[in-house]
Amino acid sequence: MDPRGTLICGRYRIEGEPLGSGGMATVYRAIDIVTGNKVALKMIKDENMRDQANLERFRREAQTTAELSHPNIVRVLNVGNYEGRPFIVNEFIQGRTLRQVLDQRGRLPIPEALDAMSQLCRAVLFAHRKGVIHRDIKPENIFLLPDGTIKLGDFGIATFMNAAHITRTQNIVGSVHYMAPEVSHSQPATPQSDIYSMCITFFELITGRVPFDGDDPASIAAKHARDKFPNIRHYNSECPDSVAKIIYRCCAKSPLARYQSAYDLREDILRVKNNPEMVQRRGTLFSRIKSALQTALARRRRRR
Repeated sequence: MDPRGTLICGRYRIEGEPLGSGGMATVYRAIDIVTGNKVALKMIKDENMRDQANLERFRREAQTTAELSHPNIVRVLNVGNYEGRPFIVNEFIQGRTLRQVLDQRGRLPIPEALDAMSQLCRAVLFAHRKGVIHRDIKPENIFLLPDGTIKLGDFGIATFMNAAHITRTQNIVGSVHYMAPEVSHSQPATPQSDIYSMCITFFELITGRVPFDGDDPASIAAKHARDKFPNIRHYNSECPDSVAKIIYRCCAKSPLARYQSAYDLREDILRVKNNPEMVQRRGTLFSRIKSALQTALARRRRRR
């Protein structure tokens, strides 16, 4: 089905090329003819219509996000069906994903990364308090608006805490570069697994790379589980101790050693963010040159 130019449910007129496409659905720019506003209309793909599990996953995303109204979460405006095909109408984001930002800039300055993470913590904390675990926090799913606002989106594989219907197979769905070790070993996702993913993202924001990589998902998951977490200053010599300690704690192998809530994580991030002396790190001329070269290398790596 190619819905471009179609008026969905008498209200949303789809325009132009898709904004994006993933394994589950395609997102189109549309006009709400009632309000005249641009919206992002997410419609499940043809091949996923035949799979009951995919249909359930899409409906779960609609149900989950419709209940999460927060300034740092992409807002759901409407959900419905068009000729038997479920769709979700989201607010239209005038901005870029953090993946696009990293592709262009290589990495972010420490103060900018701290601000982004403090906002992300607000979004995740709100979701957790509503009983929702995101399970796929990564730069591709985080939007940066022109005014600096961060918004978390794509709750497509989110689940509810203590949800009995979530199977062991579903638990391992996600992006392996950001996946907590226990989740890759088929353990249920928890707030601590979201916190792990958040700070893998934090690591990438300030270094321009992920801490563990490999030739295939299995090898990457194995590194998360067994390998020592890399020294952040090896990839960003300007990273202060205060920031490194936060990331190391979040990315502990054991969930019990991590922050136990996004609230506690945000408190430590704000403490650093609001005390510039904790961010500034004196360096020699050599270390400053090294940091500039690291940024240039990160930017070049992203452009390949």
